[in-house]
Amino acid sequence: MPLDEGLKVEDLSDEQLIFNFQEGDNSAYNEIVKRYKDRLTNFIYRYVGSYDECDDIVQDTFIKVYVSKHLYKEIAKFSTWIYTIAINLAKTKLIKKQKYKIFSLSSSSEEDDKDFDIPDDAFLPDVDANAKFQNEQIQKALNSISENYRKLVILRDVEDFSYEEIAEMTGLPMGTVKSRINRGREKLQKLLKNLYRE
Repeated sequence: MPLDEGLKVEDLSDEQLIFNFQEGDNSAYNEIVKRYKDRLTNFIYRYVGSYDECDDIVQDTFIKVYVSKHLYKEIAKFSTWIYTIAINLAKTKLIKKQKYKIFSLSSSSEEDDKDFDIPDDAFLPDVDANAKFQNEQIQKALNSISENYRKLVILRDVEDFSYEEIAEMTGLPMGTVKSRINRGREKLQKLLKNLYRE
């Protein structure tokens, strides 16, 4: 489905964009980056809990899309394909991080004290402080549940993917996807109840 003459690149579907990129249209790749950068950043940050690592993973995802564009086939939605790439890269990063923690001589780091919140001038200070606190508590709760639950809950409840799409991305059976999402939600509810009880 080549680019129609009167059609702007912004008007194309994701699948049309990747097809045009496979045909050598770099403006289609730029549009993919524009569409997915914020979405992937939000997802990966929630998944790994660090803006620095998140930024690296998102960049690596787009590099992989660029290099592996020919591997995309229109049997899956483009969003499923790109999120699968991002998930695999994030999992690899988490595994390496856990191995590093085991062999690290010191668990403390100056990075732990860094403030990674993105300022938003649209909020009033008191509203912003409350939203920031809530965001931190949600992230803390997400970080404390198993990666197997966290990934699926974020894909479903934050990114709004269907159970079918999540099963396709992760390679898990539908029943496993549903039960892990339910268990993950239950664990999060308990953790957040305790946090807000004070």
